[in-house]
Amino acid sequence: MEKFSFVPQYLTRNGSPWFPIMGEMHYSRTDRRFWDESIRKMKAGGVDIVSSYVIWNHHEEIEDEYDFSGNRDLRTFVETIQRNGLYFFIRIGPWSHGEVRRGGFPDWLFSKGFELRTNDPAYFQAVEKYYRKIYQQVEGLLLKDGGPIIGVQIENEYGHCGGLTGAAGEAHMRRLTALAKEVGFDLPYMTATGWGGAVTAGLLPVMGGYPDAPWDQRSGELEPSGNFIFTHERNDHNIGSDHHVGFGLNFDPADFPYLTAELGGGLQVTYQRRPVATARDIGAMSLAKLGSGVSLLGYYMYHGGTNPTGKRTSLQESRAAGDICDVPVHSYDFRAPIREFGQISDSYRELKLLTLFLKDFGEELCRMPAALPESNPLNPQNLTDLRTAVRSDGKRGYLFVNNYQRRQVMADHERTVLTVSADGEELHFPSMDIRNGDFFFLPFNLPVGNGTIRTANATPLCRLNDDATVFYTDQKPVFEFSAPLEGHKLIVLMRDQAKNALKCTIDQRQYLILTDGLALMDHDAITLHSWGVPSFSVTPDLPAVPVGFEKVSSSNEFQTYRSLTPEKYVNPRQISFQQTHADAEKIRYEIVLDYPEGISDCLLEITYVGNTAVAATDTAVITDDFYAGPPWQIGLKAAGFPKRIWIEIQPLHRDEPIYLEKWPEFQEETVGEIKSIRQCFEYQTRLSSK
Repeated sequence: MEKFSFVPQYLTRNGSPWFPIMGEMHYSRTDRRFWDESIRKMKAGGVDIVSSYVIWNHHEEIEDEYDFSGNRDLRTFVETIQRNGLYFFIRIGPWSHGEVRRGGFPDWLFSKGFELRTNDPAYFQAVEKYYRKIYQQVEGLLLKDGGPIIGVQIENEYGHCGGLTGAAGEAHMRRLTALAKEVGFDLPYMTATGWGGAVTAGLLPVMGGYPDAPWDQRSGELEPSGNFIFTHERNDHNIGSDHHVGFGLNFDPADFPYLTAELGGGLQVTYQRRPVATARDIGAMSLAKLGSGVSLLGYYMYHGGTNPTGKRTSLQESRAAGDICDVPVHSYDFRAPIREFGQISDSYRELKLLTLFLKDFGEELCRMPAALPESNPLNPQNLTDLRTAVRSDGKRGYLFVNNYQRRQVMADHERTVLTVSADGEELHFPSMDIRNGDFFFLPFNLPVGNGTIRTANATPLCRLNDDATVFYTDQKPVFEFSAPLEGHKLIVLMRDQAKNALKCTIDQRQYLILTDGLALMDHDAITLHSWGVPSFSVTPDLPAVPVGFEKVSSSNEFQTYRSLTPEKYVNPRQISFQQTHADAEKIRYEIVLDYPEGISDCLLEITYVGNTAVAATDTAVITDDFYAGPPWQIGLKAAGFPKRIWIEIQPLHRDEPIYLEKWPEFQEETVGEIKSIRQCFEYQTRLSSK
């Protein structure tokens, strides 16, 4: 059995430093028919640990009527994770938040005569009953039984977003921890929210950080976020600013590794505030955390989803239910790396630049504490001085640079020569122009093969078969060597190429595949997901040309393959739509669809303006949307490829008290219309030599 633990600097697996990637995916918000594919997408993106809330009102909306069927089937979800070779982190609450109705507490719980999240024995009795029901679902799947469950989170934001503080809060969290252990959740990692005054009660604290704050009640631009600076401060002052009970930390950071469980993989919009999280937002924030000493990158959410249908009420967070914010009834897209319908976002590709690196270099990075030069600014409103950090073991390491601040313009730094001190000498990197929006890290004294790279203006991406190291840069690559590599290959990609890279292993041989689609391991073979004609580049070359493909070019270590039958694949196309109703309250459109043969999915990209929108078939709602600006994406595979759908738009008023990054143009007092619809087709092709 594997052994998991931690020391004050990092997590360990079998006694060695371990730098995992964790991604949140809510099984009860996703379609079980596609769990296996989604988890393989997460694995290809670099995720080691899948995490999920077990949301109480998704399972016991009506008292004593438990539902662990269909998409709520926790056990099958965990078994699917295990089958794909990943670990699972279970977040058992009882309070979740998670943009769920009443934080996940069932309505009936509020009529029991005791105050929730207090030390009332009757409350603990109700929680224990719920914990036992959860444990029954996963019994035999914990690490001690050979299963994938290695960690459990107790409560969420306790003492920060509600709950007790001080000694009473400590007693509460200790009692919940004891209950969890008594039930059977005795796991190597037992965690609690660490930010904003939350009570940790000796549990392993996990931190968070988001690029913006859609829960904020203000309707204007927010001050620059501290999540884009290099700092030793672990606290994010803006998480849960709609609740705020406490602000500081209730643990000593010197005693625990710096772990994140809630880095925003995107943002779930609220009615009053609709920021759009971009790939560069997520990437720059992640790099800032990495340079600040993080030893676990955990993303909430990594996979978006759709809220389940309630038996008596809808199950989303809403002011009507007494919550702070209104969110869409159905969509929990979150603009996550993997979005509501399983589509791959730009954030997924951006994060792979870090996750591929950490797979091969993370163990060494764990041993490298973060140091901040005196010149590094600690105020996110400082847009002039260059932000830098160093992680080093004293001899070798990485220099981190972030010249990105969301929705701000940073000063350019031309002809900059960056320096670090290592092993008693000063090292100089090649001169470079650092522009507004740039963020990157560079190695120094990096062992490669039998040699050493003293400095470089390129960033390591991954190792390949012990005989090659892959780097990326958008500049002319410059490497300074202090010892020759002796036959070890350096493969240098452009940054956009690296974002399209995926690493696959077949017959113990590693391959790096470049594709603007997605290459997923499907058992011992590769399945290529493409939006149009399948093509890819690969290094080293495949042992045989895949069936149905031809080799079309060779360059820079890579061989490029393309389908022999491109005529089979329909490219994205514009489709027609018809307005069938319009009044002051809603505008309704009918969309008639047809599909080519052989597709695995169809994605509609709807460019519209309005306030809110709903997509439905003749019999059921597919999803909904709060207008924020970018095209609305709707996957039709889960809906059974309907021949007709309806779009209903609520007009946006010129004076609507909401925050939008960019408002549409108004010719009248309201605006609401579909501008265009594009139909995109996904294909899956198994790469086989037979």
